[in-house]
Amino acid sequence: QVQLVESGGGLVQAGASLRLSCVASGRTFSTLAMGWFRQAPGKEREFVAGIDWRQPRTAYTDSVKGRFTISRDNAKNTVYLQMSSLKPEDTAVYYCAADFLGSGSQRSSEYESWGQGTQVTVSS
Repeated sequence: QVQLVESGGGLVQAGASLRLSCVASGRTFSTLAMGWFRQAPGKEREFVAGIDWRQPRTAYTDSVKGRFTISRDNAKNTVYLQMSSLKPEDTAVYYCAADFLGSGSQRSSEYESWGQGTQVTVSS
């Protein structure tokens, strides 16, 4: 079982930037595809970004393209989500997820392990 711990959330104003981090343990990190998802109050959890385990291929939901960047540092067992030009509609709990030998899928059912989440609040 993979353990995931997110950090980096907070309260910021619209237009600001934040970087979320997620540290993984319990399995060789380089074999894990990683994803970021978010859930706003009253809404379903949605895919934000994903990165596969073998090549640095990435995927993003349309609403964050050009503003968010997912990256990984296998030496630090960490995946990052750099968020820029934040908007109030980005307010949510952000979760990282791991998928052994996965592709960074947009489907949450593909991921076996989840972190506890970190709150991001963007004020207008």
